[in-house]
Amino acid sequence: MLKIAIITGSTRPGRNNAAVAQWVLEQAQQRNDASYELVDIADFNLPLLDEAFPAAYQNYQNEATKNWSAKIAEFDGYVFITPEYNHSIAPALANALSYLNAEFSNKAAGIVGYGSAMGARAVEHLRGILSELQLAHVQKTGMFSLFTDFENFSVFKPTEQSAASVQPMFDQLISWTTAMNTVRAGDMANA
Repeated sequence: MLKIAIITGSTRPGRNNAAVAQWVLEQAQQRNDASYELVDIADFNLPLLDEAFPAAYQNYQNEATKNWSAKIAEFDGYVFITPEYNHSIAPALANALSYLNAEFSNKAAGIVGYGSAMGARAVEHLRGILSELQLAHVQKTGMFSLFTDFENFSVFKPTEQSAASVQPMFDQLISWTTAMNTVRAGDMANA
């Protein structure tokens, strides 16, 4: 069975991100096409990138990096939950992604964004990073507005229309994750 991580995109105390990620996990668990797990980047206590070697070398020196690498390597695909900070992704997510490379390579990713403009600018910035990591990101995106999907900008209560944006993303993600497993199997056969 495919194994998909739902990855938080913020570590800020009081963050909305944890509630959105939990909701996305609950939606995912209603499906029977993969095993889904919430991965909270806050649990890994990653400092500002402090590895001496580029991520592509996988020559990790720090325990936090080794733990992060091992967890991410477990999965066939990912859903990134990204808030929009200053028209981009949160610094914690950019930092977490910068630690790794091969662990993400030739896998698939979906994105759920939220913010004042439904996280659209963060989603587009995240796509560039995911491309560099050789993560095949799907076109369909879950998108939520701080104005209509959060009560008092802090309690996640998605509208029916916004909630419906997540299932097409999952549908594409499962197809692409299956396809990328074939790509990785071919890579291993040719190694």
